[in-house]
Amino acid sequence: MPDETSALLREDANGTSYGVARDSEEDSQQNKPKISLTMILLPMAIGIFLCAMDQTIVISSYAAIGSELNQLQNTSWIATAYMMTLTSFQPLYGKMSDIFGRKPCLLFAYAVFAVGSLCCSLSKTLPQLIFARGIAGIGGGGMSTVVSIIMSDIVPLRSRGTWQGILNIVYASGSATGAPLGGFLSDTIGWRWGFLFQVPVIIVAFIIVSFALHLPQTETSNLKSKLKRVDFSGALSLVLCVFFLLFGLDRGGNIAWNDEYTIIALSAFGVFFVIFACIELVWAAEPFAPQRIIAHPSLIGAYLVNFFALMSSFSMLFHVSLFYQAVLGKSPSEVGFWLLPTVVAGVVGSLAGGLFIQATGRYYWLTFFAYVAMLIGMLAIVLEAGIIAKSAIGVAVGSFISAVGNGTGVTSSLIALIANAGPVDQAMATAVSYLFRSLGSVVGLSIGSTLLQVSLRNSLRATLKGELDINEIIRRVRESLTYIDELEPATAALVRAAYEHAVLVTMWFSTIAAGLALFSAAFIKEKPITPRE
Repeated sequence: MPDETSALLREDANGTSYGVARDSEEDSQQNKPKISLTMILLPMAIGIFLCAMDQTIVISSYAAIGSELNQLQNTSWIATAYMMTLTSFQPLYGKMSDIFGRKPCLLFAYAVFAVGSLCCSLSKTLPQLIFARGIAGIGGGGMSTVVSIIMSDIVPLRSRGTWQGILNIVYASGSATGAPLGGFLSDTIGWRWGFLFQVPVIIVAFIIVSFALHLPQTETSNLKSKLKRVDFSGALSLVLCVFFLLFGLDRGGNIAWNDEYTIIALSAFGVFFVIFACIELVWAAEPFAPQRIIAHPSLIGAYLVNFFALMSSFSMLFHVSLFYQAVLGKSPSEVGFWLLPTVVAGVVGSLAGGLFIQATGRYYWLTFFAYVAMLIGMLAIVLEAGIIAKSAIGVAVGSFISAVGNGTGVTSSLIALIANAGPVDQAMATAVSYLFRSLGSVVGLSIGSTLLQVSLRNSLRATLKGELDINEIIRRVRESLTYIDELEPATAALVRAAYEHAVLVTMWFSTIAAGLALFSAAFIKEKPITPRE
């Protein structure tokens, strides 16, 4: 906590006032940059919009993609590949932005995202699409992380939640556009256009940021000196660590847990995890995830909240989409619109939470009760997805409640993390928080998909007894949802019932993860924020 914090009131060329906080904990001369928040926000909004839209386009159209490519059982890798590289590179962006500067890192992220999106639209096979999504994830990681770091640089801490809420409105607008757009394109001209049209838009964003975003220079050393400071070995070991974990989980769920490749992959995960830990704790001169950031007792609660909350919400969102299509028989376009309330709820929660923190300077109980609401919403989804009813409206209401809680908690836990990290480490701490968020998302989706495939395979074998081509039916059903419509009505009903059972298993997993997020929220450290911070 700073001993003394003063606020300087600045005014931009348009007469817009904004606060610039000065923290004297490390250096009494360390000021927030004197920059117009509006001029900063506008050029970055396009990238935030596209990053959000890209994720929901996939969520509402992944079943159509898998059906077209005849690999529905592996479509979770479309999202997993993106989240895997995003997860691994997000913390690296924190350190790189300190070394190279915020703006160059943001432009690099835009360029890589554009290349990845173009490759996605041109992919002819699922492996090609998965690889292209991995490239896009490298860019997507910077588009979210660097923007958050820039906002932490220039926005007073007490107002940080409110501005985060404003950015979340942009994010939600992208999500709200992507969900129905992805479904519409899948039903009409094809899912590839969902990726292709993002390319010219991100090029426009690159040009605008190049000319409109002006930030102070951070360092003047040559490129070679800067590259030596980047922890490439840590980033590579983290990518391999996450990849082998997800591959092992996926292989075990789809093939067998005693399969040779499953065992090799999980063993390799253990080896690379140890290597990653040694690099970050012992060998790296400037680790992107140093021990003082990872193991800080005041930050662990916020990190774990991020991990479990995103594990819960991302897995639930992915499988709620599957519930609408496989169990209720809705089209991708319809699924996109059913997901809209969830997107709106996340914005409502985030903005309301930010305004509450700005008014009170407190965040502990706000975070705790946010995850109480999230857990209640998750339980409502499970109950309305087959326990007491099978209702699209009931699932949507539960999703709304859950998203309000998660939206509030994600914002308030970020404020808790920045408040406890201090100005010197806030960039790396913010990036590491995104690591935990993304790691939670990708591991949650992988475990959820593994549970789904195991449960679905067992349920189909149990319910399709007596069918002459049971193995062929199971194979085709797991490859494409459209095959269900080709079956006899009685068989199709049994298949949908099997999907219902399997989806419920993954929903219970998401609910348990929400409970762990609530438990973790109890350990967040309250550090009151004064009105001048």
